[in-house]
Amino acid sequence: MAYWLFKSEPGTYSIDQLGKERRTGWNGVRNYQARNMLRDDIKRGDKVLFYHSSCAEPGVVGIAKVLRAGYPDTTVYNGKGNTDPDNPTWFMVDIGFERKLKRTITLTEIKDAHGITDLPLVQRGNRLSIMPVSSAQWKAILALE
Repeated sequence: MAYWLFKSEPGTYSIDQLGKERRTGWNGVRNYQARNMLRDDIKRGDKVLFYHSSCAEPGVVGIAKVLRAGYPDTTVYNGKGNTDPDNPTWFMVDIGFERKLKRTITLTEIKDAHGITDLPLVQRGNRLSIMPVSSAQWKAILALE
């Protein structure tokens, strides 16, 4: 099992929405590095830190689990020739709700926490919407809850 952090703006898709729906396709990612992780690395059973970005209090708000490994992103087949179904460019995974955290673990707290400084989220200039999290980082972040 691997660990990941997925970012979403709460106005676009929130942890509360995932809690109501229980499952969603994580689609619309249009960055090649993140696409490669979706296609090649993220597997069924992996755990996900759900992170709200571009909001008043950015931070980790919940936990999800990968229910389906990478498959072609269905949102690009819109009849406009955006991608070839036989040779897809973009990929997605399905995730399921596990729980909402008792409180938001803020970006500031994560930056200040011991043992999390090498997390891509806190490194300058990193804007990826999906990133790997080590087991030690996972434990350190959740210990802040």
